[in-house]
Amino acid sequence: MLAPGLAWAQPRAPVAPDSPAGAALVGRLRQGGLVLYLRHADTRGEPCDRSYRLGDRDGQRNLSAAGRLQSARIGAMLAELRIPLALPVLAGPVFRARDTAELAFGAGAIQVTEGLLADDYAGGRLAWVLAEHRRLFGTRPPAGENRVLVGHRTPAIMLLGDAVAGRAFPEGAALVLEPAGGRFALLGILELAPLPGGGFHACG
Repeated sequence: MLAPGLAWAQPRAPVAPDSPAGAALVGRLRQGGLVLYLRHADTRGEPCDRSYRLGDRDGQRNLSAAGRLQSARIGAMLAELRIPLALPVLAGPVFRARDTAELAFGAGAIQVTEGLLADDYAGGRLAWVLAEHRRLFGTRPPAGENRVLVGHRTPAIMLLGDAVAGRAFPEGAALVLEPAGGRFALLGILELAPLPGGGFHACG
């Protein structure tokens, strides 16, 4: 197992569920005991964050129309793949993360937590936010289930380093993490509903 904050030096490539590496991840997820850290869905073409205030939807970069459809597809794919999920799904309060979770799993299955804030919304609480990510990554879910977290890319890079940097962790992809007593290892990056040309925003 890796100590919190450590990872492979080289970026990992995201894989589809029907690839050999993806099928292995799906098989492991069906056994339960893992954490799925889902990056919010597609935001291409949407205005950049401006206010950095929670609750200010107009001042945030929101999901694109394609991202809203992608979110629903992610939830459907997890069901189709028969991956058992622990409820509630935990989501950050920035709207693109919260909306992804609600569209994928239903609003009634979501619990919003500021521990999954985007780094640039954390202000002076960044150390606490990273500690919360680390705690959630390292906490084992109930037996036979997987915990789903919906958040943002940069906190994962801060904890896992180059393994999830660059183009390794696109919008809508999920890190598959194995927790054990506060430690966690990255098993792979799963793209459940990739979009042609998608994965990385170019906000205006």
